[in-house]
Amino acid sequence: MSTQNAVPKSPFERMASGEYRFPPQKQYTQPGKEYLMNPPPQYSSPDYKPSNKLQGKVAVVTGGDSGIGRAVCNLFSLEGATVIFTYVKGQEDIDARDTLEIIRKAKSADAKDPMAIAVDLGYEQTCKSVIDQVVNAYGCIDVLVNNAAVQFQSDSLDEIDDKRLDLVFRTNIFSYFFMAKYALKHMKEGSSIINTTSVVAYQGFATLVDYASTKGAIVGFTRSLALQLVSKGIRVNGVAPGPIWTPLQVASLTVEQIVVFGSDSTALKRAGQPIEVES
Repeated sequence: MSTQNAVPKSPFERMASGEYRFPPQKQYTQPGKEYLMNPPPQYSSPDYKPSNKLQGKVAVVTGGDSGIGRAVCNLFSLEGATVIFTYVKGQEDIDARDTLEIIRKAKSADAKDPMAIAVDLGYEQTCKSVIDQVVNAYGCIDVLVNNAAVQFQSDSLDEIDDKRLDLVFRTNIFSYFFMAKYALKHMKEGSSIINTTSVVAYQGFATLVDYASTKGAIVGFTRSLALQLVSKGIRVNGVAPGPIWTPLQVASLTVEQIVVFGSDSTALKRAGQPIEVES
């Protein structure tokens, strides 16, 4: 059979068959930028059929400008929710602008206009400010997705000083506590909190000791808060992805690690895509 007129496989089709390796690339600042990634992460699918599962709901997603957060924002919007997301001002502005446009195109007619909030989530007062802005604009919160995170590689504990440890813990776990604390004041029975943890919470990762520690803390936080809130009819769940193609990776891994990212650590021999986490 002739293959002269065969349509070339997309990077994602080649990933699925185990043929693909990522092009060499590296970003040297955190947080990473999705608009600079090659190929861009897959946050949506033309085959997805929404069914208004979140019609009339108000959803807040931290770190929603890119990666898994962008995919979640898109899905929630397709399902009818009014979506609000946070991002880091001055560092994620382009990705935030793009995500806001994606949400606007995806949103249903009866959903309210989305909102992007620039904020440092590592502190209690700034988290309270986010919740106050959301409630003042939309009246309630039905879904909170705690997703914001940073990670840095280190070969030794000697490379991790108190400044970095403070940043990683404030971003990755303190923000989850504070966002949940103030969101819960405006949540009712049937509401939901979803926390993004990681497979490294269970497996460990030699060069991500501080990051893995926060992800383990998120697991404990999720399980305990779920028990605390079950009598109120509020669900608390965690999602623990493996290697997913997001800006977090290109901003923290080496070029050599990026090229083979996911191919040497998963049964499918490839990295996952944000759309595979959010759906």
